[in-house]
Amino acid sequence: MSNQLNVVARIVPKSEHLDAARDAIRNILEQTRAEPGCIEFRLSESASEGSLHLYEEWRDEAALASHHEQPYTKAVFAAYRDWLAEEPEILHLRPVR
Repeated sequence: MSNQLNVVARIVPKSEHLDAARDAIRNILEQTRAEPGCIEFRLSESASEGSLHLYEEWRDEAALASHHEQPYTKAVFAAYRDWLAEEPEILHLRPVR
């Protein structure tokens, strides 16, 4: 079995913080993609419901844990405490081969 980890996250900011929430993730896309354990890190948006969706692929759990320890990731998490309308829905998935 592969150690690869896929993460799908649905993030719902308060309407007044949607632009800032989107920009916060956009601003860390390149840094995150450059992390050694990152395979894929993509942001999408549902305009109809005002939600953001992250699709992430990581080499393993340790790579994701390292991502969460980066200062730029911590800064986004801190800002989201005030910006989110609800708790993010986060799925951790293993690829089926």
